[in-house]
Amino acid sequence: MTNADPSPQRFRDLMLDEEPSFADVMTCVFGIQRHESRTYLELLDQPSSTVAELADALDRDRSNVNRSLSTLLEKGLATRGRRLLDGGGHVYQYTATPLPDAKELMHETLDEWSAYVHSRIEEFGEH
Repeated sequence: MTNADPSPQRFRDLMLDEEPSFADVMTCVFGIQRHESRTYLELLDQPSSTVAELADALDRDRSNVNRSLSTLLEKGLATRGRRLLDGGGHVYQYTATPLPDAKELMHETLDEWSAYVHSRIEEFGEH
């Protein structure tokens, strides 16, 4: 599986929640942490943010935000661009994958996981 491996416990928790939030569903489907979902949602509101800007907005340490961003990049939920600074050097800016694309990726990931589970069910009893 390429993007996710939802844990059985997360899946059960999601099923038992009468009204799971988008972040809850995202956390389960992609097998990511809650703070990574929060980082994605903040990026939706503040596109082209730097690590420092996100750390301030999320009230988190820069190193933790960096790890969250790495996960989001790996899952296809964010992109990174480079902006040159006037005084020389550069800074990385991050933007969330647009919501319609992220939703489609969630559907694809869940479908992939579901197909895997169905194949495992069919294999039971075969030796």
